[in-house]
Parts: sequence; C-alpha cells; structure tokens
Amino acid sequence: MSQLLTPIHAGQSRRPRPHRSLWLVLLSGLLVGGCAGPLPWKDAKQVAIEQERYGLTADQRIKELRQQAQEARDAAPAAQAAFTRELVGSMLAEHDPRVRARILGLSAEFDDDSARAICVGGLDDPDVMVRMAACDAWVEIGGPEAVRHLAHRYRSDDDIDVRLHALRAIGDLGDEQAVPVLAEALEAADPAVQYRAVAALKEVTGEDLGNDVNVWREWAANPDAPRPAWSLAEAWRGLF
Repeated sequence: MSQLLTPIHAGQSRRPRPHRSLWLVLLSGLLVGGCAGPLPWKDAKQVAIEQERYGLTADQRIKELRQQAQEARDAAPAAQAAFTRELVGSMLAEHDPRVRARILGLSAEFDDDSARAICVGGLDDPDVMVRMAACDAWVEIGGPEAVRHLAHRYRSDDDIDVRLHALRAIGDLGDEQAVPVLAEALEAADPAVQYRAVAALKEVTGEDLGNDVNVWREWAANPDAPRPAWSLAEAWRGLF
C-alpha cells in the first residue's frame, strides 16, 4: 500500500495554487499522487529530468489517480481512508481544473469523511467545470444530503450554466424531497431555468404534464389535485 500514496508530481510545490479559502476551512492538507511511466518517444532519463523541472502533465496525473483509486478500492478500509485523506491534499494543491474535476469523480466512489469533504468543497471551486463535476459527484452519492447541496448550488451560484447543471442533477437524483426547490425554480425569471425545472420534475415525480410551465405551477401548488391526462395531440394544439 505504500506505493499507493506516492507523490503526484515532483515539481508540485513550485506550481501556483488557486486561492480557495473555503477549502482551507473544510479540508486539511495532505498530498497524494503517483509517478507516470516514460513517454514512448522519450527515454526514461529525459522524462525524469522534465518531471523534476515541470512536474507531470494533467493527463499523467489523472491516469495515476485512476490507478491509485482502483488499488484503493481493492484494499482494506484503512487503506481506503488513507487514500481519501491524501486526496484532500491533492485537491488543495492541484492547479488544473480537469484534474480537480477528476478527483471529485473519484471521491464520490468512497464513503468516508475525507471524500465527502472534497465533494462539499468542490461545489465552491473557482472553476465552473469543477463545480459542475461536484454536482455530478453528488448525484453519484445520492440521498438527502445530495438534495441539500445541489439545491444550495442552484440557489447560490452566479453562473447560469452551473445553476442549470445543478437542476439537472437534482432531476437525476429522482428524490421527491427535491420537489420544493424545483417548484421554486418554476418561478425563476429565466425561461431556461423554468424549463430545466420542468424536466427535473418529470424525472423526480414520474408525472408528465407536458412542457407548459403554468401547468406545472398549478401542480406544484396542489400536487394531489386530479389532472386530466396529458397527450401529444393537446401539446400540438397548444402550438397553433
């Protein structure tokens, strides 16, 4: 297991790190990683020199993380916990959003406090792609905590793409506890948010009342009221 927790890249301490104050509150720093093999067109000595000077590439770091995660999944619980603790430091130290996004995906596969801390902190990452990856991680985790975190991301994010992604993730959860936040999204001023909320409500409730936002607003106001069956013909008539 000692090979599992080797440093990710040699020049890491010299790389600029993005400022993420919330990470520093949520997580404690430990480093994780591994060493990639030589590229096919370079000899091992040249690769070692370049890795010492520049560190591993993002693709190399991602490959090593995947390999280490696989080893951790096959290991004892104590070794898994050690791996996720070191993933915390890897997330804090990593400057490339693609790698941070991959760390989030891997963290969702482990059920312990360190992995969950990474998934919580990722929702506040400065990069849009990483915040979306954090939403996907919570879909993988599921449960009431996922509904709560995704609802907060929808309500609080200043990027519309992340907000829409959070709503889609809520729909993917298929959890009826999410209905109130989706009903709230029906009242948003942005039509894109409204229609994403409609799509998510279809997933969560199993109902299909068409795509008319007003019909869904009526449903949200009184979900138990009897509704006439929606049909494709009615939808076409509504267009003319």
